[in-house]
Amino acid sequence: MNSMLMLIGCAALVVGAAAADGDIVTTKVVGEEFQGAYKHPASFTELDNGDLYLAYYGGGGEYEDDSCVWGMRLKKGEDTWTTPQVIADTPFRSEGNPVVWQAPDGIVWLFYVQSYGETWSASRIKAKISKDQGHTWSDSFMVAWEQGMMARGRPIVLNDGGYLLPIYHERGHDREMTTPDTTSLFLRYSPKTHEWTETNRIASRMGNEQPAVVQITDDYLVAYCRRSGSYDPIPDGWMVRTESHDGGRTWSQGEETKFQNPNSAVEFIKLRNGHLMLIYNDSMCERTPLTVAVSLDNDKTYPYRRNIGEGDNTFAYPVAFQAKDGKIHVIYTTNERTQINHVVFDESAILKPEYKVE
Repeated sequence: MNSMLMLIGCAALVVGAAAADGDIVTTKVVGEEFQGAYKHPASFTELDNGDLYLAYYGGGGEYEDDSCVWGMRLKKGEDTWTTPQVIADTPFRSEGNPVVWQAPDGIVWLFYVQSYGETWSASRIKAKISKDQGHTWSDSFMVAWEQGMMARGRPIVLNDGGYLLPIYHERGHDREMTTPDTTSLFLRYSPKTHEWTETNRIASRMGNEQPAVVQITDDYLVAYCRRSGSYDPIPDGWMVRTESHDGGRTWSQGEETKFQNPNSAVEFIKLRNGHLMLIYNDSMCERTPLTVAVSLDNDKTYPYRRNIGEGDNTFAYPVAFQAKDGKIHVIYTTNERTQINHVVFDESAILKPEYKVE
């Protein structure tokens, strides 16, 4: 496909937003009304007291020194988020990509990256913990010292009780692209010894990053990754898949899938009924639409697909979890990285006959 046809195809995808349906509720968390126009990759978690806690990074721009990590709370039973408060900030350094998650022991983890150069290829992963539901935070500490290490996805608790943190090693010093030697990997954490162990690095044709992972059996895990490269329209930018057959200790070479990917983050979660949910931008060109796909057969097929964000806008960096009441919660960034939205729905909203594609 030549570049002109590719651009036409992209343009066709962003025309006309679908009307909202009552079985999917979307609300704004925060936008340009709060200081610092830039508000990008957000993460959130359901705390054991029923509150939702959200973290994002923002400031004057993606690489600006005033960029820091902000925290917000939606108290149980309320419908208004608290005013953002700074929870991680280092003078003369930019922070990015926060990941907030409450572990089974009640500790709330905040992972984030800190830049030591002009691009994210010079970043390192840091963390803080909270023992009081995110009201106060510890001092920061380093999780990954090697430059280029970054976090984006929420950890999962493995069947053996350990934690698995998805990370990636970004390569290249052009702010508009990453190089093919960009790889995904994982850090395994032992709650008993407090030690982190690095897995092998997952390579692929164009490079891959920002893995999202689920555990299907004690030994078998699957992860989907964002493809690397530039943001230019291309005809072969596919999501990358990798799997482990030893409990997440080693991972296969990344293989390209049939899922389109415009160099944009993906989310992958396992529901309590065993179904798998993949959330991604179903386009080679643009970060629209934002699609939810459900697998009923352990990642073999995804027959149900429904857009939860579409039209002439961007819907990027989805993060999702299933709450204690069974509802699916998703957040994403929109309006050119100036607004964070919150989506709530039941799985049944996706599993309707009109959204079956296979």
